[in-house]
Amino acid sequence: MDDNINPLVSIITPVYNAEKYLAECIESILAQTYKNWEYTIVNNVSTDESLKIAEHYAQKDNRIHIHNNEKFMNLMQNWNHAIGQISIESKYCKVVHADDWIFPECLERMVKVAEKYPSIGIVSAYRLDENRVDLDGLPYPSTFRSGREICRKGLMGGSFVFGSPTSILIRSDLIRKHQPFYNEMNIHADKEICYELLQKYDFGFVHQVLTFTRRHNEAETAHSKLYNTYRVAKLLILKKYGPVFLSRDEYDRQSKNMWVNYHMYLVRSLFELKNRDFFAFHLKELKKLNIRISPVRLLLAMIKELMNPLNTARKIRSGLIRKFSTPVNK
Repeated sequence: MDDNINPLVSIITPVYNAEKYLAECIESILAQTYKNWEYTIVNNVSTDESLKIAEHYAQKDNRIHIHNNEKFMNLMQNWNHAIGQISIESKYCKVVHADDWIFPECLERMVKVAEKYPSIGIVSAYRLDENRVDLDGLPYPSTFRSGREICRKGLMGGSFVFGSPTSILIRSDLIRKHQPFYNEMNIHADKEICYELLQKYDFGFVHQVLTFTRRHNEAETAHSKLYNTYRVAKLLILKKYGPVFLSRDEYDRQSKNMWVNYHMYLVRSLFELKNRDFFAFHLKELKKLNIRISPVRLLLAMIKELMNPLNTARKIRSGLIRKFSTPVNK
């Protein structure tokens, strides 16, 4: 096989107790129409049958390798450790999370776009997010966009095209140059790194459903939903990259709108009877960003919310139902 035509792709799957989904994930790699890949499964001290499943497939295909962590790592530490296992000979890296999978033409289609435009650093595509297709905001049939244009639109509230790590293909040399690759202080560092890389590189897109993301109530997914960590991540990204991709007026306007909406969200959360841990999380994360809650904005948001008493009553009722219907862990 001519590596100039079919460059090596390093596929990485971080695994922790994923026995329920891992075989399906691995089978999706084996089904790829693109054949020049090597696959590293990084086992993060799993206590279930994950390692046994990985070993079974490694015995069947010598392109599959297993890396066992010596000690358990938290989510972001393991992401960085896992992506650091890419082959030194690889031109591209494809992360596929253990509970996700990719369609047979995923590597072939993504590599084709990346090879066509050398300035591209990241390639994405339509995604099947459980039972709906998303990441579909770019006009057909264009497969190339300026990285700065994509980031600017994202910061201005436009189309979201990055998805999760499973959704994208990344140039391996960018991973090697950027260590640690993910910001371990940000649970949504996979979004942040896209903005970081696209300051200098461009963005490719395939108008085809190529990846599948599974949603479930486990681990970090549940944590993100419970505390709505996405709002804090948006603040972080806007504060860090707004001055890079937006004009001063655009940045000021987006900052003001996001901050007003954030205060309104906190007031609504108060009426929904969110617990003390919820508010402690948001205050802690805002402190990391050196941002303080404005008592004046909170008061204005409170007044605005109380002007719609019926809606407020619904929120309180919903909060009471959730509070008293949630089982107590013993």
